[in-house]
Amino acid sequence: MTSSTTTDTAGLRLRPVLRLVAIVSCLPYLSLKLAWIAGSRLGIPDGSPLLEHRLVMALANGLTVLMDAAVIVLALLLTQEWGRRVPAWVLAVPMWIATGLLAPIMVGFPLQMVVQGGSDSGADRPFLDGWVFGVVYGGFIVQGLALGVLFVGYARERWSHLWRGRVRELPAHGTAAAQRTTVVTAALLALVPGTLRLLWACGVTSGRNIGGGRLLEAVYAGFLAAAVTGAWQLAFRRGRGLPVTVPLALAWVGSGAVACWGGWMALGALVTFHDLAHRPTPAMSLTYAVQMIVGLLVATVAAHHFADRSARTPR
Repeated sequence: MTSSTTTDTAGLRLRPVLRLVAIVSCLPYLSLKLAWIAGSRLGIPDGSPLLEHRLVMALANGLTVLMDAAVIVLALLLTQEWGRRVPAWVLAVPMWIATGLLAPIMVGFPLQMVVQGGSDSGADRPFLDGWVFGVVYGGFIVQGLALGVLFVGYARERWSHLWRGRVRELPAHGTAAAQRTTVVTAALLALVPGTLRLLWACGVTSGRNIGGGRLLEAVYAGFLAAAVTGAWQLAFRRGRGLPVTVPLALAWVGSGAVACWGGWMALGALVTFHDLAHRPTPAMSLTYAVQMIVGLLVATVAAHHFADRSARTPR
């Protein structure tokens, strides 16, 4: 009891620090985006495709400013008393999106820096100066770490009863058959983007003309595997000795990563639809679309788990 109390007290003291870290880590990105909207070329080299369609890029930059500003709102929500009273979905949905968008960067960017020196974009013309990636992605990693720690503490206080015990202790429920059908469907669909991602990671160029490099293709394949594995364990009670937190974490992070990045890359394809050289191939568009479907299917399995346990488990 004393150890638990000490840990909780330390967590409470750490929250204002983590909140400040999360907010401050947003400032470089927000400042850079606002400067670009205002017409600055800071960090944008001559010949960059970003200079060709200023209106489209201004709109895209405005959207990303709102997205990163949402991190500040989340940091406040997770650390203020009023944040304990918001409906669960008001926090869960944006936090799932934030997790999905930040997790691949937190994994992929450090690996790319170590393995390939940060240079694997495959672009004919540089979009941005090299220092921009370090500033932006470094800030994203700090945001992800700070938000992640804050969210775990918040969720443990408010919803820990939803993931108590081990997988073998999960009760049977009325939606079990539907969840298993959903997971099987997600697993079969995941074979499409998973196979293509692994082929591209191995150096196959067929069906791919743009992207984030071979290493990042492997990272996306890993998140697909994590999403399906977590959902499969929840629906079929596999890994019976594991804490319930393990498949839930896999499903949460994996589904967010594949769904949100699939959607983001599909949106990027619409922005560059006029540029034949940078338009995604049909195989890439298929990958993005199926990723989104897989991620959403896995997210529904996790959501059903939370709904079922919330209805059955006392606080």
